[in-house]
Formats: sequence, structure tokens, C-alpha cells
Amino acid sequence: MTEREAFLDSLATAAKRPRHQLQDHPFKPLNDLPDTTLADLSADDLFALAEKSSEAVHVDFQTTTKAALPQALDAFLAAKAAKTPMLPTSTAFADFGLTTWRDQLTPQPSFWVPNAGREANIDTASHADAAIGFADYLLAESGTITVATTPGQGRAFHFLPTHYLAVIKKSHILSRSRQAMYRYEKAFADGSLKTSNINFITGPSNSGDIEMVLIVGVHGPLDMTYLVVEDM
Repeated sequence: MTEREAFLDSLATAAKRPRHQLQDHPFKPLNDLPDTTLADLSADDLFALAEKSSEAVHVDFQTTTKAALPQALDAFLAAKAAKTPMLPTSTAFADFGLTTWRDQLTPQPSFWVPNAGREANIDTASHADAAIGFADYLLAESGTITVATTPGQGRAFHFLPTHYLAVIKKSHILSRSRQAMYRYEKAFADGSLKTSNINFITGPSNSGDIEMVLIVGVHGPLDMTYLVVEDM
């Protein structure tokens, strides 16, 4: 905080103008649309909208139950002919009942290892032909998943493997980004979340630079799958 204030004071002095203080000019929203848009939708309505929005951004949207989740993940790895899968180091495996599945997975996966060093994890991710991670939320309006960076699931985990699947609880399908940020703010406030950044990922990358022909998966994973666990 001290370094930031000193830096901003230096800029203001060089510009020969007073500092702009947020407390003197508090943000006043023009309307309540960020909170009210889609607020009347039920959980099933949000699910249906999330499926439609996800498919529109070239995501393979799948559903399963907690009991059938291991089989669904096996099917994903088989469909991608994965030989070097990568998994996060996460307590979510226990939450989703996947501890035994993880420990018995063949071929043996590599892991994003906390404190292993940036280069080691990035090198592992870049050689992984498939990654299975856990998303925090799915935004129904845009088909966007949100993932906070953690020591066991770093930023590059989501962007370097050839194929990528995100597991999401149906109860964590939210209407829009505002609702996700409310939950993140609460997690920051109660100390349950500490992160360097939050990723908002809307399907695989798209590029239409060459003769206006849309190419999916030019940068990052070739494809993305959202696997929604319906009974969680």
C-alpha cells in the first residue's frame, strides 16, 4: 500500500495536478442492471441458458451425476486418447468423491505441484495432452467459467494442455459475472480465498484474422469441455 501511494503521488507531482481520491468521488452506478439481469431465473433456467451459451462459444457441454463422474472423466480421457494427463493438486477430489479415481488413474497423471517452481509446472503443463481441473463458477449469460489461481492449480494449468475439461457443480451456475464477484469478495473477506488472480475463460480461443475464417483453438487448448455435476 505504501509503495502504491508513493508511486501515485509521484505521478501526480509530475503531472502537476492533485491526486484523485476515490473516497472523494465514490462510484455511483447508473442503474441496477448488473444485479437484476437474469435474477428471476431458476436453477434449471440458469442451467439451460448456460448450456446454450457454452455451446455458442464452441464448448462441449456435458452433464453427469456425482456417482457417474469417474466414468465420465474416463470417457473424456479415452476420447482424447490421453497419454500424458495432468491434474491439479486439490482438495476438490475428495469433495467430488474422486480420490480413489485419481489414485488409480491409468496412465498415471502428472500434477500441478504447489511450490514446485513456475518453470517445472509450466513445462509439465505444456507437455500434457489433457488436463482435468475444477472451476469455481459457470456464468450462464456468457458460457464463461471462473477459476481462481491457487498453489495447486496455477494459471498455465488451464491454457497449455492440448485438451481441457472443467468440472463444475450445478449449484455453482450463476447468472453473470457480478454474482460471481460477490462470492469471491465474501471469500476474500472471510479468508477462505487467497489468490493472485481470477481467470474468466469463455471457451477455447477463436481467431478470424485469416480471410475472416473462424478457427477455434488457435491458442491454448484445442477444445474445452464443461462437465456439470447435476446433483451437487
